[in-house]
Amino acid sequence: MSLPVDPERLRRQFPSLADEDLAAFAEITGRILADPRQRGRVLADTMSLAQRAREKQAQEAALEPEERLALAYAGAIAKMQGR
Repeated sequence: MSLPVDPERLRRQFPSLADEDLAAFAEITGRILADPRQRGRVLADTMSLAQRAREKQAQEAALEPEERLALAYAGAIAKMQGR
């Protein structure tokens, strides 16, 4: 599955994106695009998981790999939206 936008173009347009941000964006975007019927659910689940990960992080609790991925994805999106 290829991304709808070239990762190098994203890196040029949003220089604050780290490698981890781009990797998370590519992974989650691939999941979102994989099944058109589940796009909304995948995105909603990812953003919910990112919120729970933020809450765990605030309590200094260890994050699971999927939580770290969701948090990195949410961070990448925030950077691309100028937040």
